[in-house]
Amino acid sequence: MIIIAGTIDFDSARNRDRAVELGRPLQQATREEEPGCLAYCFAPDPCIDSRIQVYELWADEPSLAAHFEHDNYLNMRDTLGRCGIVDADNNKYRCDLAEPVYDDTRTPRADFFTA
Repeated sequence: MIIIAGTIDFDSARNRDRAVELGRPLQQATREEEPGCLAYCFAPDPCIDSRIQVYELWADEPSLAAHFEHDNYLNMRDTLGRCGIVDADNNKYRCDLAEPVYDDTRTPRADFFTA
């Protein structure tokens, strides 16, 4: 599994909001059309009014590689690029284990506790 997490900063809150609105149909299309896409969200940061938080979850490298060649990705990249990006910091993480945050007693756990 691959997680992409990051931020995109815009020159104004207005342009950030414009980017979110213009990107909405492309986010939906990515979720619905692209095999291996488990999550795809570019959402307003609640604390920094000119920032988008990026969160993507991909099943594997081939699905992410296909996304980078898909019209949804190319159109999203171009759409956001027209909205006044001033900075971006996005990273991908390869994950080999996932489990719930809460154990059977509903206690949040930082350690990994399942087999």
